[in-house]
Amino acid sequence: MVNRLVACVFNGSILKVEKRHTKNYCNLCTTECKDKSICGFLNLYRMKVPPFLKKRDKVAIVAPAGNIPGGVLDAVDLLQSWGLEVVLGESVHAFHHQFAGDDRLRASDFQRMLDDPDVKAIIAARGGYGTVRIIDQLDFAGFSLNPKWIIGFSDITVLHSHIQALFGIPTLHAQMPLNIPDATKPSLESLRRALFGESLSYQYESEQANRSGRAAGVLTGGNLAILVSIAGSVSEPDYAGKILFIEDVGEYYYSIDRMMRMLQRSGKLEKLAGLIIGGFTSLKDNEVRFGQNAEEIILEVVKEYSYPVASGFPAGHIDNNHALVFGKQVTLEVSGQQVDLSYQPLS
Repeated sequence: MVNRLVACVFNGSILKVEKRHTKNYCNLCTTECKDKSICGFLNLYRMKVPPFLKKRDKVAIVAPAGNIPGGVLDAVDLLQSWGLEVVLGESVHAFHHQFAGDDRLRASDFQRMLDDPDVKAIIAARGGYGTVRIIDQLDFAGFSLNPKWIIGFSDITVLHSHIQALFGIPTLHAQMPLNIPDATKPSLESLRRALFGESLSYQYESEQANRSGRAAGVLTGGNLAILVSIAGSVSEPDYAGKILFIEDVGEYYYSIDRMMRMLQRSGKLEKLAGLIIGGFTSLKDNEVRFGQNAEEIILEVVKEYSYPVASGFPAGHIDNNHALVFGKQVTLEVSGQQVDLSYQPLS
């Protein structure tokens, strides 16, 4: 049995949610939630969306993982051009080996921004590695009652998944300050639109193989290696009925195959509503070639399922990394090479 702490939508008290096999109940009722994600008494809470930004709002940049040798000036200039006030966490200028300060500093820095009521969004300066080292030190009780946008990708998948698994609050998979100097204008505009609550939808033609179909579900996912690394922990998201987005960088082809087969064998892939394959970049091969690219590997692993699969989505470790709101309902339509991803109104 796995216990999870969440905040009650009705009175703000922190409740224990017990997970009995695949059924979830809160300690105030015994009604099984119809979507098997959380009990009906708390289901409204899981739809709580952080307030969208408006001009003169304060946003924080912190570094929960790797350090930032080049600083974040480009990001500050961009955010200020959108009319936002920017505050920098202590971790942005901190160094401890490969990390942006030691674990205690990074955790306290992130916690301070979580708890500051004047901060309306927290942007991770970069990924790298280190978020999993501090995630269990963070207290999300205040955040769960008064959520704010958490933005980042790559190693920040730990935060996306943790928040979805425990609180059901949407987060934003998008460009980070480290990447802004090389980011495309459309990708940065998608970040601005998502933060300010403007409509968000994507249409593109994939250059890789797809599987046609139409599906609707809550969007989840992130970096494939991170998703595999948190499997079995309290931070693992519920995959059933979801549309899963995955991306990765710098892995060996055999490693992509191994991770996908782990997800398959553990039952994470069979109950998906749909699958979106983002950027798989800077991949490596052995002297004796693996013989498949990333898309071919993934499509082979999910060939026994019938849900739609969209390849080549413009998100991940690429300059054209478009914003995706995790934890929100989307509709995915794939027809041949044409892919359409649309959100219900973000508000």
